[in-house]
Amino acid sequence: MFTGIIEEVGTIREVRKGSFSCQLVIKAEQVLGDVKLGDSIAVNGVCLTVIDFDRDQFVADVMFETLKKTTLGYLRSGEKVNLERALRLSDRLGGHIVLGHVDGVGRIKEQTKVDISVVTRISASPDILRYVIPRGSIAVDGISLTVVEVWPDSFSVSLIPHTAEKTTLGFKKPGDYVNLEADIIGRYVERLSCSGDRSSKDGSVDIDFLREHGFAT
Repeated sequence: MFTGIIEEVGTIREVRKGSFSCQLVIKAEQVLGDVKLGDSIAVNGVCLTVIDFDRDQFVADVMFETLKKTTLGYLRSGEKVNLERALRLSDRLGGHIVLGHVDGVGRIKEQTKVDISVVTRISASPDILRYVIPRGSIAVDGISLTVVEVWPDSFSVSLIPHTAEKTTLGFKKPGDYVNLEADIIGRYVERLSCSGDRSSKDGSVDIDFLREHGFAT
């Protein structure tokens, strides 16, 4: 589990390609401070497991399913990536709950400078947009961001100078692809509202359902 607050930007040193998988060798500093074999590190929002490391790099396997559903398969040597270690229970939750399980890939449609910020519009599939709401949270390449507006085919976020400077979104351009993870709370709400025999056929919740789950008396 992660917070979407990027700790540092690392660099891809090597991509070791297999038949249906690959290994990423990633140059890093801060995230290696207390790293152990088997630790989780989010790379552009994708939760990966450390299988080897030394003082200035770590290695992670990327399986076929991950390559298929994320942008990691497009990475090349020299590219920059957002890095974040897994959340500790004693940490402040500065962003929102991010699992590192990417829902899909979006594409930057346009970027508009508004005072000190850059408003970025990103296309997304209906399966992702159903969980995206104005002023809600979404992870873009692992970065916890607040949604500004939502359209039938896209949504927008606003990047403050700090985010642009400290993450890869600062040099992404229209046409670039990004990993997207919708807020997990929206998924649970949908699941609960549509589950069980007490919910109506159209997915709404009746008073009996609320009583059964302790929300009404």
